[in-house]
Amino acid sequence: MNLSNCPQCGKVFVNNSYNICPACIREIEDHYRKCVEFLRKNRDSTLYELSEGTGVSVRLITRFIREGRIGAKDAPNLMLPCESCGELIKDGPICDNCRSKLSKDVRHLHEDERRRADRQNHFGFGSTYMKDRDKFGK
Repeated sequence: MNLSNCPQCGKVFVNNSYNICPACIREIEDHYRKCVEFLRKNRDSTLYELSEGTGVSVRLITRFIREGRIGAKDAPNLMLPCESCGELIKDGPICDNCRSKLSKDVRHLHEDERRRADRQNHFGFGSTYMKDRDKFGK
């Protein structure tokens, strides 16, 4: 039997797929139900209005949205902060600007690796170069 301490409340519990104790799981589910009920009545709420109306932290609501438990169809005005720059976005972890910057950086990294490999092949690393072959009788 694998036992762990709950990272939220510190209680000892038998390991499960959530990695938190059953009491904390129930508490999170209660918060989720509060959010869903509030959104049924106030569909046009923003993230902060939802947090104020339910008493659930913005961080936990953000987690529900990122997990796909609360979606844009449920609440079209819920917007999340980009994980990189903080700009408000409707879905995904990062905004379009950060996504394009990231893909540009990855493309540059691949180009740098290609240049490094070309330079290594051009200079013949791994083979021996002798300046004065006559000294060695060749």
